[in-house]
Amino acid sequence: MMFVGTNLTNIRILHGYTRKHLAQMLDITEQAVWQYENGYMSPKMEIVNELKRIFNVRSKYFYTEDLLEGNNQHINHNYIAYRATILNSMPKTLTEAKHIEYINAFLRMCEEKLHYPKNDIVTLREKTIALMNDDTFSRDENIKRAAQYARDYLELNTVGNGNLLFMLEKKGAFILEKAIGEKIDAYSVWSNNEKPYIILGNLKKSAVRRNFDLAHEFGHLLMHYKVEFSSLDKKSHKEYENEANKFAGIFLLPEEDFRNDFINLPKNSNPDSYLDLKRKWLVSIQAIAYRAFALDLLNYQQYRYFHMMINKKGYKNIEPLDTEIKIMKPGKVKSILQLLFDKGYLSLGTLLDTLKVDLDFLVQLLGIERQFFEKYKEDATKQFSVTDLNIKAK
Repeated sequence: MMFVGTNLTNIRILHGYTRKHLAQMLDITEQAVWQYENGYMSPKMEIVNELKRIFNVRSKYFYTEDLLEGNNQHINHNYIAYRATILNSMPKTLTEAKHIEYINAFLRMCEEKLHYPKNDIVTLREKTIALMNDDTFSRDENIKRAAQYARDYLELNTVGNGNLLFMLEKKGAFILEKAIGEKIDAYSVWSNNEKPYIILGNLKKSAVRRNFDLAHEFGHLLMHYKVEFSSLDKKSHKEYENEANKFAGIFLLPEEDFRNDFINLPKNSNPDSYLDLKRKWLVSIQAIAYRAFALDLLNYQQYRYFHMMINKKGYKNIEPLDTEIKIMKPGKVKSILQLLFDKGYLSLGTLLDTLKVDLDFLVQLLGIERQFFEKYKEDATKQFSVTDLNIKAK
């Protein structure tokens, strides 16, 4: 069997390793890794065994076409929108694009067993683009119109945002968790086959900050379709980030209901007066104040006093209720797997054999806890018993 070099390239990029880094891990030259990847030389078995260990795959992974081959799963890394404090490096962007490619190919494989309903977020994106291109209104007004339309479209009720993640997944988004670094909160991108992805960092964030991340990335997916984020300068990048933030604030705190709530606050420049609103809308105290200021419900002096109190009370990083409000976890991909496994359409063993990977690879790729798979792992290895005879006495 021939060693498939592109498989090594794909999985190396997926893990964020350069050729030099991988060469050091294998105690070989960088040139040797280049030769393996480009088909000029096949690695010895001891090297293949080490590659298996590093990447949590099986030997066959490197000798047959991998998940990405021939599936047109390419993700244009230029379109990845990050919610981050910094502009990201090209290697990091390529790694995240490769991650989405693997997930997209994995879901394509699952689709062979299932029929998904129409993706409503594609329809919403087209409506949003039409709204954003309406030059009878200002850009800011169009963002407001788009956010209000999106909230109605997602059928979010007027009593909060508790089902935001659920409705995004139900309407067609694929949301996953992943370790994406300390300076990246989340990112989003459309795949070539029109799937909207939102990847959430798995750093310990509060439920309200995660809600804002979701709304921010949702804004990117709807308003900034095919914007080449990787080629933006800092000023342009900041402008797009500000638009996504503006969308998120309007989307999470609908104007009429929010105004009615806010005008009844006893001391509207005191952060502690915002706790009931935070509990209702699941939005941070600071985001609530920003929205109020934008709607002229707080004047400049009140807003300034608010921030003085935020600093004085130590609420800048950790706010009241942050540890009490439950963090919602993505469930769509897990539910797809559960359906496949429970209905017998696919077994965990068959899935791992098809992908030619170990369970740890799947856990890391999908961001689903290992415990979920353990039950199905046990099912795959259960022993035949009397109940399996299915014999009735005469």
